[in-house]
Amino acid sequence: MSRHPSSSVQSAREALATRLREIRLDSGLTGRAVAARAGWHASKSSRIENAVTPPSDADIRAWCSACGADGQAEDLIAASRSTESMYVEWKRLQRTGLRRLQESYEPLFERTRTLRVYCSNVVPGLLQTPAYATALLTEIAGFRQSPNDVAEAVTARMSRSRFLREGDHRFAFLVEESVLRYRMGDAATMAGQLGHLLAVMSLPSVSLGVVPLDARRGMWPLETFSVYDTDRAQVELLTAAVTVTSPSEVGQYLQAFARVGRLAVHGADARSLITAAIDALR
Repeated sequence: MSRHPSSSVQSAREALATRLREIRLDSGLTGRAVAARAGWHASKSSRIENAVTPPSDADIRAWCSACGADGQAEDLIAASRSTESMYVEWKRLQRTGLRRLQESYEPLFERTRTLRVYCSNVVPGLLQTPAYATALLTEIAGFRQSPNDVAEAVTARMSRSRFLREGDHRFAFLVEESVLRYRMGDAATMAGQLGHLLAVMSLPSVSLGVVPLDARRGMWPLETFSVYDTDRAQVELLTAAVTVTSPSEVGQYLQAFARVGRLAVHGADARSLITAAIDALR
């Protein structure tokens, strides 16, 4: 297996492999001996120790048993499962529909004090109207062929928007001007959505910046991402959700957000761009 596309996932895999190697060394066994006791091909223990082959739950239990360290197996399994949750395909997340996925974000939003969101393709979820969210989630459900529970998913997404008005949360949103022009749904849906953006800009907890199309780029358009406080980032790819927890990687997303923010306009200038997009619908 090649290196994982997410360096956070790869680093976590390597850390798990290191812990397994230390357990083997503490037991005084060779890799070949561990493989023999576990009933594996001789090369399997080497592949696991070098983070080439991610171990299954059964592999971890067999490794710990072979090394006389059964008591460490469950902690290692938990670490392994956490690693694999860093990169999860949307088809897996949405296999039972969209509602549960929307609801699953509630605890994370509840404990986050400062949320930074950059979007280059659609209006950020927290700022969406029911009509816009319905149009978007309908397309997502159709594209990914997930169960159609769009109405319930929209309700869950709208419920989450209460965090804009409750508690001591702070939100910084950056969107490309193109997001204001991409038509998700009909003209009435877009007009309502853009009007809603004008309304939420006045909330004391919300900062909304728009990167003009004619801005002289100091940072290229990026994939949509969110940074929760300063310890977690989530990146939305076409096929998967990537969760980043490595401090160096989270730091890069914070740096990118700051650089994009210097390109954005706020306040009256942002309102002018939104109003122009509304006028273009007529």
